[in-house]
Amino acid sequence: MSRAEFDAQGRLDHGPPVAVIDIGSNSVRLVVYEGLTRSPTELFNEKALCGLGREVQSTGLLAPDAVEHALYTLKRFRALCQTMGVKKTFAIATAACRDAKNGRAFIKQAERIIKVDIDVLSGSREAELTALGVISGVHRADGIVGDLGGGSLELVDVRGARVRHGLTRPLGGLALADISAKSLKKAEKFVKRTLGRLPMLKACEDRSFYAVGGTWRSLARLHMWQTGYPLHVMHGYAIAADEALEFAKLVHRVDVDTLSNIDVVANARRPLLPYAALVLEYILRAGKPRQVVFSALGVREGLLYSLLRKKEKHEDALIEAARHLNQLRSRSPRHGEELIAWTDRFMASSGLDETSEERRLRHAACLLADIGWRAHPDYRGEQSLNIIAHGGFSGIDHPGRAYLALAVFFRHVGLVMDDELSPRLRELASTRMLDRARVLGAALRLAYVVSAAMPGVLIKTSLAVERHRLALRLPGKFSALSGERVTNRLRSLARLIGREPVLLLG
Repeated sequence: MSRAEFDAQGRLDHGPPVAVIDIGSNSVRLVVYEGLTRSPTELFNEKALCGLGREVQSTGLLAPDAVEHALYTLKRFRALCQTMGVKKTFAIATAACRDAKNGRAFIKQAERIIKVDIDVLSGSREAELTALGVISGVHRADGIVGDLGGGSLELVDVRGARVRHGLTRPLGGLALADISAKSLKKAEKFVKRTLGRLPMLKACEDRSFYAVGGTWRSLARLHMWQTGYPLHVMHGYAIAADEALEFAKLVHRVDVDTLSNIDVVANARRPLLPYAALVLEYILRAGKPRQVVFSALGVREGLLYSLLRKKEKHEDALIEAARHLNQLRSRSPRHGEELIAWTDRFMASSGLDETSEERRLRHAACLLADIGWRAHPDYRGEQSLNIIAHGGFSGIDHPGRAYLALAVFFRHVGLVMDDELSPRLRELASTRMLDRARVLGAALRLAYVVSAAMPGVLIKTSLAVERHRLALRLPGKFSALSGERVTNRLRSLARLIGREPVLLLG
């Protein structure tokens, strides 16, 4: 299916959609992506909780009704891929299929249905792909990645883009329930015995533990709602290790149906929550990490990342995602790129120190600064803030999201009083980042009245601090762009950084 056939101007032309079918121990899932890129966007995502692995530990077999459910689901997934014009489908299977005696027979049936070879991942390969998924979605990841599925737990050490050898243990929620005959006391003994012998966890001390997997995400969602967390975005949600430990202990020791806000967790996930909490508790006890970070990206995204060219792997996922939105939604994508260089010069002269992380966030904000222009003028700031705060970005943490959203909000609405700004999002940003968001927002407001959001203007003008003054230079024919709005916005920015404004024409 070509771009012209679906006539979707809101989609980028990365070639035909790419699909991944993931046959897990608990769920069978189809995810269709817009294309194979550094920052892939989901076009479609559907799962069925088939429970293939629920009896494998005790019987050695995939349950017949689970097999029937999974095969029925795969027929639909095949039809969906045909409907969406998918040209390349990757199919993987994990613990239940590799461990069950009838796993090979099931895989043959499944391959006949979906018309694609299914890669039954070894435990170490599954750990590697999960680690690559985290690397693809977490900027400069450093810690231990844990992927808790229905049948197994994979653990692997990551440092930047380096992945060490991973391992697997039968500690998935379905496997634990099966091994322990649904006795949490027996499950706890098994978990303690299994995790107590893992030297890898010792390497997690004072680093991050990256939690991957649907049941751990459900645990995080419950924590979000119980604590009144202001941003309901799973990827990058971080909890201090001591708080995560206390929460895990609570969840695995009480009847989950009595927990407040338990309705935010799907009924099918609730029986597995105590086992997921139990495993997390013992990982935190043994590993002593600094924090738990939940990743929405795992084995499927790791598989796609592994297929990228070396140059593409080195691209910044956040910047690429911002470029995609800039291309789709801005009046002039090239103007967004020019804003980067224009604000680079301003920041370099301003005397404001800027870390490398703050610099990349500023660059992303420049690319996102005009994505709300089609909204009503009174709501451009609010709509831009919501798109950015809740967007499907990776390569960014929640404080970074808050900074980006606030900077673009200020670019539209000006330097509003605190009581006009949502305190919920503001509480995620530090005082320093809130100040930087105001400064960048003011600089962007100035840039847009100078250039009218059109390319070719900013590259001919400059904004820089010169001794005790903030100078905006509009040379030659661009001097005609001066006016009251330009002067007022220059004055507002100068006031923020403690300089005298000056407009230099000609």
